[in-house]
Amino acid sequence: MSAASILEPSRRAKLFAGAAVILYAAIALTPLVWIFLTGFKSPPDSISYPPKVVFEPTLEGYVNLFTTRTRQTPDYMESLGPPQSWYEQIVRDRSMVIAGPSKFGERFLNSVIIGFGSTFLSVFLGTLAAYGFSRFRIPLKDDLLFFILSTRMMPPIAVAIPIFLMYRTLGLSDTHLGMILLYTAVNISLAVWLLKGFIDEIPREYEEAALIDGYTRLQAFRKVVLPQAATGIASTAIFCLIFAWNEYAFALLLTSGTAQTAPPFIPTIIGEGGLDWPAVAAGATLFLLPVLVFTILLRKHLLRGITFGAVRK
Repeated sequence: MSAASILEPSRRAKLFAGAAVILYAAIALTPLVWIFLTGFKSPPDSISYPPKVVFEPTLEGYVNLFTTRTRQTPDYMESLGPPQSWYEQIVRDRSMVIAGPSKFGERFLNSVIIGFGSTFLSVFLGTLAAYGFSRFRIPLKDDLLFFILSTRMMPPIAVAIPIFLMYRTLGLSDTHLGMILLYTAVNISLAVWLLKGFIDEIPREYEEAALIDGYTRLQAFRKVVLPQAATGIASTAIFCLIFAWNEYAFALLLTSGTAQTAPPFIPTIIGEGGLDWPAVAAGATLFLLPVLVFTILLRKHLLRGITFGAVRK
């Protein structure tokens, strides 16, 4: 019996592993599917007990998410002309009229600017720092790397009040720049450690050959190292974006209007009797899409990123 046949898992083991993966995926995706479906429920259906699995779908949640509405008297509703659009009809069915757009679009745009801005800055600075730690002799390098890593050991809420006081003094509270710098500072440790592992895998001989051919150190870094480290850069960007996109504590404490992101805004969506759960679910669904698309586009790099480059092609 060959060594390959001994290492090859049996058919039963493959079936069991496949069933376990499918079961885990089903359990993990159930909350996401439920949130997606809730976005198409009416407010009464969203809070019905027992929960409704079969229901009449409606776009009321998405209409409520993007509009602000006011309740009017029956006499006023009768004095209005016919609705001009399908979403206006949905609002009038609840004896309400559209007063204007909601702030969800602005908060979503803030998330895009801050999330992708801090991700770019974290990966850019992390790549430069990781290259320096990987290629040059730096005094107390191990101590510096441990210090960089230790910045992620402390929970964000522990430094929230000092950062709040510092930002208020510097005028960075409720600004895009302040949030981008803060998320970059938090993500830089992850970026440095991930990217250093990838750059360590790139043989120095490639750069030495480029230097012999007349390249400068910067040209060798740009034309030799960066293409080889593309997998690590992509996977690091995914992890940095996930943190910046979903961060709640700092966004709640340091923003209130101009730079407020979607995570602290979505839970404040109020309906007639409290939280408008279909609108909240619709907002959560739309908020998930950019990260989902970004991750799918770079999915082939995720495995090497998770294993720090241990899986070789």
